[in-house]
Amino acid sequence: MKIFGISASASNSSSNFYLLKAIENLVSGKDEMQIFEGLQNFDLFSPVRLEKGVPKNIKNFKQQILTADLIIISTPEYTHNIPAALKNILEWCTASGEFAEKAVLPITFTPNEPRGEYAMTSLLQSLQTMKAKIETQLPLYKTDMEILEQQIMLPEEMQEIIETAIGLYQ
Repeated sequence: MKIFGISASASNSSSNFYLLKAIENLVSGKDEMQIFEGLQNFDLFSPVRLEKGVPKNIKNFKQQILTADLIIISTPEYTHNIPAALKNILEWCTASGEFAEKAVLPITFTPNEPRGEYAMTSLLQSLQTMKAKIETQLPLYKTDMEILEQQIMLPEEMQEIIETAIGLYQ
């Protein structure tokens, strides 16, 4: 299975990126996974910009979505919502339909419970509007994992939860 991971954080080298790297290590040998980081580099969506044409970097991103079997979106929660950078790319993909019938595993990765609940609700609403296929969702917390410098160690029970969630899409 070809997996495309999206780190929805507005900062480079975020813990969401390192969570996706840990998932990539977990599925290596079974699945192919590519991780995208850099949503903050996309032009701000507007209907006027869309009329002028989709920028090349956004076209490339959309193509990666289309060729993936599963999209994993890992997002923090910013002011009880998803980051603006994630919302922006979802706006670029709404009318063109890249997420329609696409398997998506939404993950919120926040410091501790109950943080992430509002972000998950917002993300699910956007994905459902775009007709994405969502089999499950994962609220994950940093307090449940060992985080070393630029590396996240997934405990065995967390590995099983993630593998089970990914397995729902196969």
